[in-house]
Amino acid sequence: MKTETKLIRFDWAMKSLLRDKANFDILEGFLSAVLCQDVSVIEILESESNVPDIDQKLNRVDILIQDKQQRYVIIEIQNCHITAYLERILFGVSKVIVDNVKSGEDYREIRKVVSISILYFNLGLGEDYVFYGNTEFRGLHDNKPLVFRRRKEDKTLEKFKSQDIFPEYYLINVERFADVMKTDLDEWIYLFKHAALPPNCQAKNLDKAGEKLDVLKMKPEERHRYELYLMALVNEQDAIDTALNKGKISGKLEVAQKMQKSGMDMETIVALTDLSPDLIASEPSNPGVIISFW
Repeated sequence: MKTETKLIRFDWAMKSLLRDKANFDILEGFLSAVLCQDVSVIEILESESNVPDIDQKLNRVDILIQDKQQRYVIIEIQNCHITAYLERILFGVSKVIVDNVKSGEDYREIRKVVSISILYFNLGLGEDYVFYGNTEFRGLHDNKPLVFRRRKEDKTLEKFKSQDIFPEYYLINVERFADVMKTDLDEWIYLFKHAALPPNCQAKNLDKAGEKLDVLKMKPEERHRYELYLMALVNEQDAIDTALNKGKISGKLEVAQKMQKSGMDMETIVALTDLSPDLIASEPSNPGVIISFW
């Protein structure tokens, strides 16, 4: 049986390898799968988020790309949940627009921005694993989209919709992906989830990703840094899980103590909450209590 080749995590690759023009084909393959059209990456643009130091912003990676259609594409990988995430991607897109418009420049020179978020946590409730959002103007009464017109330099009229101007957003929830591959994008999401190529992959340039992101091809020093990065991610997630667990126990304890005050017998409370009698009987604000399970 063929052994699965272990690949470098995509977030690490974005911090380093994918910023090299020789590896733009990997980004082009992924973007083509998301946007359902061939994409050519012209350059990775300078921005405050494009910090080369791989030890910075451990929890988040993002890059700004310009394609042949002169669109700006933000690719962001977020490993752990943060508050106000939607507000942050809105701010990020707005900042890209503002930073790339020169003072006094015609507003028609504003470029289209596409934001793609690769998420390793559940952002909200929903059964799908890829979500799309845009801004659209529709009639309140007929529900038809509003079609805009404007005159071009050659005096002819062009028609366009709000989606041609306003940003587009893609949210990819990696953890919800069930490893069922029906599209090219599914094959890329498999790579994000497992750091390995899916069997019999057909997506554009995914085979090149398999060649260039092979862990075994890393230099010893680079591989050591990569392993430290993986350990840091595990430790960070463990800290979050520990905090969540403490919060759940604290909530259980509060409920258990209210049960006790209402007159419920201790045996029933223990059976319902899985907390020890000593913990339930402790003072609510006692910082020295050792939490234990039965």
